[in-house]
Formats: sequence, structure tokens, C-alpha cells
Amino acid sequence: MEYQLSLIKPTAALKDEYLSFYNEWVESKESMVPWVIKKDPSNFDAMVQFLNDNEQGRNLPEGWVPDSTFWLINQDKRILGVVNIRHQLTEFLLNSGGHIGYGIRPSERRKGYATKLLSLSLEKAKELGISKALVVCNEDNTGSFKTIINNGGIPDSDFIEDDGNIIKRFWIEQ
Repeated sequence: MEYQLSLIKPTAALKDEYLSFYNEWVESKESMVPWVIKKDPSNFDAMVQFLNDNEQGRNLPEGWVPDSTFWLINQDKRILGVVNIRHQLTEFLLNSGGHIGYGIRPSERRKGYATKLLSLSLEKAKELGISKALVVCNEDNTGSFKTIINNGGIPDSDFIEDDGNIIKRFWIEQ
């Protein structure tokens, strides 16, 4: 299956499409992954500015690292997924966040988009100087587990969160 997919930086030009993406997540009542899609888009320009500031390392909360957010779009400019790439790892990110967090909108899952999204994300990570990326998923997230393995993920030790949730940790060298 060949896709015309690309990663783009968040842009006000796709506001209506992003709101459709966001509202689909809200209606699904699923946990929003990556964390950046939890950001309230009601002031859209401010949300895009927040994401740009994060990438430049401006106005970051204490202990945070710069991160880059990209939207996965198809040839029709439909937003299929979002990825957030952390430029460095803190202790928290080393244990349970990783370099790359990504999510596919609920109606577009099981179509191979996550595998392509992670592949494109690894290229962006390499451009940021990340030659060995940590990617994690919850133990019960079979889809993400397969996506990481399909992109060359090498298992590392698991991390058990305080609530008992098991985080599977993988390294992908490029």
C-alpha cells in the first residue's frame, strides 16, 4: 500500500482540519497521545505559537526539554496523526516518555499509518541529531508495540510506573 503522506509543522492554514482531528479524539473519550493534542485549540493561533515556542525552547516549564510537533497529513491535507519529538531525554522521559510520542486519529487506525508516521518521525529525529531514539508504549498497546518493532525497535528493560502500568521501552538506531 503506497501512501502520499508527509509530516508538516502545525499551521493555522489547517485550523478546520485540526479541529476535526481534535474533536474526533475528544468524542472517542480515549487518552490523547501524544500529550500535545491535549492542548486546548480554542485559541488556535496561541496553540500553534505554543508548539513553535516549545521547538525553540522558549517559555518551557522547569525541567522540560525542547520538542518538535508534526502533523501527518495525506494528499488531501487530512490530518491522520500527530507526533511529538523530544530533543533530549530527562530521567522521566528516559523511563516512560521516550524521544518520540505519536498517535493516529481513531477513525484512521489499522491502516498502516502509525508505521509510516514513526518512520517519518525517525527521519526528523535524525535531523535533530538523535541517532538512537527511545520509543515507548504501554504493555497493553499491541498496535504501538508492532509499529515500534516494524521500525527496528530493539527491546530494552521495561519500566513499571507507580500505578503498576508497564512501559515497554525500545531503542531504534539510525
